Amino acid sequence: MEALLTSTAVVALAEIGDKTQLLAILLATRFKRPIPIVLGIFFATIANHFLAALVGEQAASILQGEWFRYVIAISFIAMAVWTLIPDKIDDLEDRPARFGAFLTTLISFFLVEMGDKTQIATVALGARFAEVGWVTAGTTLGMMLANVPAVFLGNELVKRVPLKAVRMVAALLFLAIGLWVLAQTIWGG
Repeated sequence: MEALLTSTAVVALAEIGDKTQLLAILLATRFKRPIPIVLGIFFATIANHFLAALVGEQAASILQGEWFRYVIAISFIAMAVWTLIPDKIDDLEDRPARFGAFLTTLISFFLVEMGDKTQIATVALGARFAEVGWVTAGTTLGMMLANVPAVFLGNELVKRVPLKAVRMVAALLFLAIGLWVLAQTIWGG
């Protein structure tokens, strides 16, 4: 249960103001069909985050050792710093939609999520908890908690939510997890 709840909280907070959330808003304003967009986000996230959690779990099982726990701790601390850097919608390419709302969302979300901070966080969470199913469920739930309102409320949500404060909370959460893993490693917990 810890893996599910931690994964949900980490990704939900990290996703606010993230490139994929901005993509959700862009797709919602372009297609004006929220249900296919939400479904595209859901299936893209399951596929992407399952693979990311699996990579993390496999890396942890192969690279067992104290030094690897330090790498995991440092990766969470680095994620705290990265989270403070805001993403911009200008970074996203404005491609014409050839496949409809669902397929465009599915493909673009899967691709934009590659190397994104929430995917890297999912790898780290998979390594930390070694529970692919719970981590995937939690990170997917976190993505949906952050993106479904963005799809339905679009630009109004971005105008009203203080993204700087949310980034600070997400950064503090990543930092706390990193320091917790670091402390456990140092004191043998």
